[in-house]
Amino acid sequence: MKTNNYKYYDLVMAAFVTVLITANIIGPAKISQFDLPIFGVITFGAGVLFFPIAFIFGDILTEVYGYAASRRVIWAGFAGLAFASFMAWVVVALPPAPFWKNQEVYEVAFGSAWRVALAGLIAFAAGEFANSFVMAKMKIWTKGKKLWTRTIGSTVIGEGVDSILFYPLAFYNSGIIPNEMLMLVVVAQFLAKTGVEIAFTPITYKIIKFLKTKENIDFYDTKTNFNPFTFKH
Repeated sequence: MKTNNYKYYDLVMAAFVTVLITANIIGPAKISQFDLPIFGVITFGAGVLFFPIAFIFGDILTEVYGYAASRRVIWAGFAGLAFASFMAWVVVALPPAPFWKNQEVYEVAFGSAWRVALAGLIAFAAGEFANSFVMAKMKIWTKGKKLWTRTIGSTVIGEGVDSILFYPLAFYNSGIIPNEMLMLVVVAQFLAKTGVEIAFTPITYKIIKFLKTKENIDFYDTKTNFNPFTFKH
């Protein structure tokens, strides 16, 4: 597929990568907490607000342009995320000027440990490819009907893979999150991310409909090579 034939593909790619880098810069440093009437106290990392949006973009790309086009964007996002993580480490590691007194605050905001950054990269790639694969296969199985089953079904798998990889890889035996609490955190984050995807379903529908109309494409991955490590169609 020659993606340069499409008007909006590059814009969607740019938006996808922007969301990932923003999540990496803004999300990890803040832990939020709400006391909800039914569920009680809910604690979560602010990054939970960003990554479901990335999965939404993954759904849109696969549904409109196909798995191969989505694969290119996932790797572009992976490269952008890796570069942002590396440069954050470099900037934090630079020796501060004697008169600059904000190093500790800067380290808290941008100094994610290498283990957390690496876990994020692995979980992101695995989750996004699982999401895109399921989305593409379900489109064939459903013959392009019942879009909501694909967007939600693929997200359940993708977010599940992402969450169950990230938290153990990042925090098992780390002393940050008790090991006995890890699975509870995984489930809570998974439910929160999936909930965001469900809430955004009407918007996802509108964007997909707009792109299919404007690009004059509705791709089915009937002959696609699903190897995530190749750029061949």
